[in-house]
Amino acid sequence: MSRIAILGAGSWGTALAVLLARSRRSHEIQMWAHDPELAESMQTDRENRAYLPGQSLPALLRVRSDMARVLRDAEIVIGALPSAHAREVYSAAMPLLPDAAVIVSATKGLEPSSHLRMTEILRQLQGPKQARGVAVLSGPSFAQEAARGEPTAVVLASEEEKLAARLQDEFAGPTFRLYSNADVLGVELAGAMKNVIAIAAGACHGIGLGSNSLAALITRGLAEMTRLAVAQGARTETLSGLAGLGDLVLTCTGGLSRNRYVGTELAKGRKINDILGGMRMVAEGVGTTGALLKLAAEAGVELPISEQVDAILHQGKSPQEAIRDIMDRPQKREAAPRPR
Repeated sequence: MSRIAILGAGSWGTALAVLLARSRRSHEIQMWAHDPELAESMQTDRENRAYLPGQSLPALLRVRSDMARVLRDAEIVIGALPSAHAREVYSAAMPLLPDAAVIVSATKGLEPSSHLRMTEILRQLQGPKQARGVAVLSGPSFAQEAARGEPTAVVLASEEEKLAARLQDEFAGPTFRLYSNADVLGVELAGAMKNVIAIAAGACHGIGLGSNSLAALITRGLAEMTRLAVAQGARTETLSGLAGLGDLVLTCTGGLSRNRYVGTELAKGRKINDILGGMRMVAEGVGTTGALLKLAAEAGVELPISEQVDAILHQGKSPQEAIRDIMDRPQKREAAPRPR
């Protein structure tokens, strides 16, 4: 029996607890919630009414707000945290982790202040002398659908092949399939970038555009994601897989997408602060947009869609103006010509 600790009691952290309880391996699962009242209600009512209402929690799950108790003797620690708060939570967790514990990041975003990926933050916090195993869980996975038992396929990325194989075996269940990938950088960047494109997709939906526009946006959004990821050292194949194309299609088309919702509401004329103020859960694309543009500037890569999303979010630009500016860009080749 493996002892698993989940940091974060939002919708995805809760869904992962449900999925792990159904996995082919037996687990002892504990979850840390920042809010003591939420922890108590989840433990008592056996439901996360705030973030995943209607889904019964597994009987073996224990929910606490005492991080030390949750992490005691943990063998696998899953971080299902908003990117903006990940450093704070991991900083508090590091002194409490057992020496042999491995960490799995399930966050799809970059730290807004530093534009670092979650594994980069973990590497900073661990220090050069520690060699704790680290992995990333990403891919197309709405929490509600996964928790309901709908077949879901995701990516488990780690530079350590044995760790990836071990976690695949630990997490796999009848409705939860995991594919391993050694391209941690590509998987993390894809998970962050697709949220920005989803805001654009929501804006298109909000102003009444149809399937032609959405298909073009997803395709060119994927090209944009691939350019930046490859410039950073990622593999092209990762962007065409579950963590890239798969998650991009899901979050650009699915009604459960928080980032798509933000774009739709912006297209209605609402202000970003009002939209975010009415949401319980985090739309990672809002904070990630600026971080991606900084990475792109450093790498000399153009991100025309992300630039327009940033202008809509932070400069008051209308979606109609943004689309017109994209359509007015100089005509280009879709792919480089073959050498003769």
